Amino acid sequence: MTKKLLQSIQSGLQGKLTVPGDKSISHRAIIFGSLSKGRTVISHFLDGEDCLRTIDAFKAMGVSIQKDGQHVMIDSEGVNGLKEPTQPIDLGNSGTTARLLLGVLAGLPFHTTVFGDSSLTNRPMDRVVRPLRQMGAQIDGRENGNYLPISIRGGDLQSITFIPPVKSAQVKSAVLLAGLFGDGDTTVIEPTTTRDHTENMLQAFGGTIAINQKNITVSPKQELKGTTIDVPGDISSAAFFLVAAAMVPNSKLILRDVGLNHTRTGIIDVLRNMGASIEVVEERHIGGEIIGSITIESSKLNGIEIGGDLIPRMIDEIPIVALLATQANGKTVIRDAEELRYKESDRIQSVVDTLKELGASIHATKDGMIIEGNSTISGGVVNSFGDHRIGMMIAIASLIAKHDTHLVNPECINISYPSFFEDLASIQT
Repeated sequence: MTKKLLQSIQSGLQGKLTVPGDKSISHRAIIFGSLSKGRTVISHFLDGEDCLRTIDAFKAMGVSIQKDGQHVMIDSEGVNGLKEPTQPIDLGNSGTTARLLLGVLAGLPFHTTVFGDSSLTNRPMDRVVRPLRQMGAQIDGRENGNYLPISIRGGDLQSITFIPPVKSAQVKSAVLLAGLFGDGDTTVIEPTTTRDHTENMLQAFGGTIAINQKNITVSPKQELKGTTIDVPGDISSAAFFLVAAAMVPNSKLILRDVGLNHTRTGIIDVLRNMGASIEVVEERHIGGEIIGSITIESSKLNGIEIGGDLIPRMIDEIPIVALLATQANGKTVIRDAEELRYKESDRIQSVVDTLKELGASIHATKDGMIIEGNSTISGGVVNSFGDHRIGMMIAIASLIAKHDTHLVNPECINISYPSFFEDLASIQT
């Protein structure tokens, strides 16, 4: 396992960045492009390990997918052109691929087996498996289908009305995707609104979806058509640089062409509530998504309470917000975030353990954490837990550390941000 030396900086962060394409949208563009008839062209695709797993999965089902860096071209015969894979499909570390793909496979009239790495193998799948079984899919797997490897035989699905037991766009999306293969309308009723990229993407490919407040309904047997998708920058990746600029003195950054979907902008609300100097400009709509540029400067920050409906809008940004809270005045309380325990690592525990190791005053609760501000970040040898967002949080923390930081297993960052260290170096003055 490798280590990467990270050192603090003596001056502020300055410059402009265009972060990689949105991970969630990149996954869905491949999925819908593969289910659509004709050619789909995707630009600014996230060339990260997780999204490549989604490409490989549909290649295994006979879809023609050509990739040149961030440019992807899909030629598909649509749903009827998909073929039974000849080998089990390796999903690597990608939870998004696993859960959304299960929704698709539930509707296809053949047998498939999917598996993942040691981390993905321990992430719960029953939250998706249960509604898919209710729709008629035959699913088996470890611990009765709660964990990968999972074997699925799909086809002949029934429509359902489903209320997700967890605040998860992946669960919602899996059921909606399966609903495209049902015998009638399928409705998901969300107690709390989650990211709506699946709904937007379906419409971008010519599909129809009915949204009535928190009731989301899809009809079966829709013929989707290939289209052109320009993936916006990933706000979850931008968040690391937004936090860095807010807490490193004498900093000013501009993040260009960032996705500003209202279900994903909780990080901006949190930064504003903490007192950050942040401005969103050049907002525009592309392919059903809002994008714009974000300007942020170093600021005096105050601790706040974060919970409720804000959590699903920033679930992936909580690790880096926890770091920011260590530099604010006063206490920050994060609650209602128990879903973090089922990510690439138990992110409540891994964030708390990591920040403690770096010198912060923080402790875990059942559904979040409590962070005391004005902490001194010490540095040291710190493990990423194989979690890309923990790895990037450590790298940002190293900017203000008193001593050198050695990041163990930095390679995991390639899952969502292969050029992270190059971009970080580019804004150091």
